Amino acid sequence: MNTLLLWKFFALSFSALIPLVNPIGSALIIVGFVGPVPIEFYRALARRIAINTLIFFAVIQLIGSAILNFFGISLPIVQVSGGLVIAAMGWSLLNKASDESTEKKQQISATADDVSKSLAEKSFYPYTFPLTVGPGCMVVTLTLSAQATQPTLTGTFIAHGGIMLAALATCVLVYICYANAPRITRSITPSTAHGIVRVIAFFLLCIGVQIAWNGLSALLTPFLHHA
Repeated sequence: MNTLLLWKFFALSFSALIPLVNPIGSALIIVGFVGPVPIEFYRALARRIAINTLIFFAVIQLIGSAILNFFGISLPIVQVSGGLVIAAMGWSLLNKASDESTEKKQQISATADDVSKSLAEKSFYPYTFPLTVGPGCMVVTLTLSAQATQPTLTGTFIAHGGIMLAALATCVLVYICYANAPRITRSITPSTAHGIVRVIAFFLLCIGVQIAWNGLSALLTPFLHHA
């Protein structure tokens, strides 16, 4: 029975988180932001992002609701704010200068330590949050955490374990996709890769607008009913 409960919440959580995280699509976005750096930098960055993502899921599951309640923040507000941030990043990537020669010159002129430090500073924001995990993941994780409450303490612990196991599996996929992001794009021409990044950036903009709209709709619905 306990094993069934563990795998039930693992399957439920994994199927809910993977479409939101979208490791392959997010890896292409990361390539658009990071640019042409050696593969070892992608591996180091992927490791940092995967660890940050796992910590993010653990914190949100354990004390996410308490943090929001402490600051008096509702989930719709998180959706609106986070959606706007994601939309802004999508807009920025969509309008990013396409002069790759300038970017390559900047990468060459920078030392390895400078590039490593720059990527490390950005490993949590914006590469982990909100590019890899955003408001959607936060809302889903909080919802799953609420559903994990069982009649017994053991059952609750096992259900939460299933959620964390799904989070761990998601982070492993994030690492694999991000670490091999340049290889994913290497098989296609630069112009095609450039076009794909632009299309994904547009969808990132749309996702941000959709998340913000969902939150805004939740905030406006009570007022519309009273009107």
